[in-house]
Amino acid sequence: MREKTTRLFVAAAIAEACSWLALLVGMAVKYGPPGNEIGVQVFGPIHGALFVAYGLLVLAVARLHRWSPGVTFVALVCAVPPFATLLFERWAARRGLLRSTGEQRPLTPVG
Repeated sequence: MREKTTRLFVAAAIAEACSWLALLVGMAVKYGPPGNEIGVQVFGPIHGALFVAYGLLVLAVARLHRWSPGVTFVALVCAVPPFATLLFERWAARRGLLRSTGEQRPLTPVG
């Protein structure tokens, strides 16, 4: 379960960053010369859903991997600026915060 949740977190971090890009393009089209709001109407709710999914997955992964409150707070704050979720995910992977520690019940000798 830990690996699946971690993979979902990584996917959500990447998807949230991509949705930021789509939303920014939609905003440029909305406020630019064409004045068409379809990009914001389509990508706004998608970005909102991915934002919430990322936040929930941060809390789940933080609990599973036993992140400190500071790391968890930074991960949550990274959902606000564009593309910061991608940067946090790369940073956490380099630091080993997403690695499975293989903590299972200790083996007991038999006999």
